[in-house]
Amino acid sequence: MLRSFFLVTLAVAINASAYAAPSRIVTLGAGVTETVFALGLGEQVVGVDVSSLHPPAALRKPKVGYVRQTSAEGIASLKPDLVLASSVLGPKSIPDQLKSANIRLEMVPASKSIKDAIGRIETIGKLLEKEKKAGELIKDLKSKLAQAQAHSKGKSKLRVLFIFVHGGSAMQVSGTRTAADAMINAAGATNAVSDFPGYKVLSTEALLAAKPDVILVTTRSLKAVGGAEALWGSPGIALTPAGKAKRLVIMDDLRLLGFGPRTGDALLELARAIYK
Repeated sequence: MLRSFFLVTLAVAINASAYAAPSRIVTLGAGVTETVFALGLGEQVVGVDVSSLHPPAALRKPKVGYVRQTSAEGIASLKPDLVLASSVLGPKSIPDQLKSANIRLEMVPASKSIKDAIGRIETIGKLLEKEKKAGELIKDLKSKLAQAQAHSKGKSKLRVLFIFVHGGSAMQVSGTRTAADAMINAAGATNAVSDFPGYKVLSTEALLAAKPDVILVTTRSLKAVGGAEALWGSPGIALTPAGKAKRLVIMDDLRLLGFGPRTGDALLELARAIYK
């Protein structure tokens, strides 16, 4: 996997040198959009996908659907000289359609870890000839990561349960190999659930067995569950150590899980909220 990333980065460097600096960019994917704006190129962005909710200026840009289900026609209508997209771009026909329309497409690996976030900033910085600014963003991210780890160093590892609710779906919790799991561990805490990968609905008995000291939830998930009081009233939650102490940490969805330029800030915020 590491070799593949270096090959992608090398290809990016070669491709970037063959094109003039883009003046009309379409960004697809929340982390991609956030990174381009953080590099100081927000004015050149002429369109984004609907997952691009940060920074606020991105909300004022024309929308071209969702990164996993977008439209080549909609993208082409914005007359971009570069489409910069996450590798989850879909449908599968989009790359060929853009190529047929002589529209340059560059895809960067989706970020699922802090290491990935750093790699994505570096890759996009090279593509857009903003290596110096990308280096500054990476330096800041690493500094915040070090501060977060220093804040939790020497303290008893608290057990954190991440709860996710989407729309009207049932309340699920994070196991291993998720963005939430990566952030919890990087903040110096322990994921309260480690016996399965991904997300699952847990029984009351399983929630009690997890013994979380802290409940971590995103803003949208808390709203979907009906607010803090509704969460504490959920079967099993109220009887956990976190429920009894009402230890709840609420964070913005993209800030916590997006692995964009704000990842360092999110880690420091999380570590300070867990270890007050």
